[in-house]
Amino acid sequence: MRPFLLAAAALLSLTWLAPTHAGENEDKLAENAKRVLKEVMQAPDKAIPHDLLREAHAIAVVPDVIKAGLVVGGRHGRGLIAVKTRDGTWSNPVFVSMTGGSLGFQAGVSSTDVILVFRTQRGVESIVHGKFTLGADASAAAGPVGRSAQASTDAQLKAEIYSYSRARGLFAGAALDGTVIRIDNDADQAVYGEGVTARRIFDGGVTQVPNAVVDFRDLLEEYTAK
Repeated sequence: MRPFLLAAAALLSLTWLAPTHAGENEDKLAENAKRVLKEVMQAPDKAIPHDLLREAHAIAVVPDVIKAGLVVGGRHGRGLIAVKTRDGTWSNPVFVSMTGGSLGFQAGVSSTDVILVFRTQRGVESIVHGKFTLGADASAAAGPVGRSAQASTDAQLKAEIYSYSRARGLFAGAALDGTVIRIDNDADQAVYGEGVTARRIFDGGVTQVPNAVVDFRDLLEEYTAK
């Protein structure tokens, strides 16, 4: 492999493996997640079925996941995840990062929006503990779209998480096995306060909640209201 390709691949690997540093971009990230969810759900006959969302235990939205490739390809993005509380409402969201890799001869960089719909509590517990891997810690399958939530394959029926992606305006179920989801503790503490944990956020134990985060949570309530 040429030296410059080795150097570039190493740089990409270091970038994706480095911890996320929270700053003043969390409000913008929450606004982008809200925009993605709104645009997806307003797509005629191509949205995530409303009854599937209503039954979800958690929903994650990761806008602008970057997929890049020289010789080693991969993807990285940041987003939010909210969980269904005991009273049926949505929690304040926790910030997460998404990282995945693939091998092969790839070229170029593309941006994709990703939505994950958690169908069981087991997947929720996995993320509370810090990280999980799609396909390993929780089974995942490309989710159905349209007016009905009826799954079309055995793989979908058994899946704990439905995954979706949108690129170039096209929205569809997507297979994301091997993708790692991690809690972004730096971002959570920058938004909610020093020492705040994901479980505390999910359990409603925070009082410092920015408007952009509240708007994302309220949009989830709107799309899952019965």
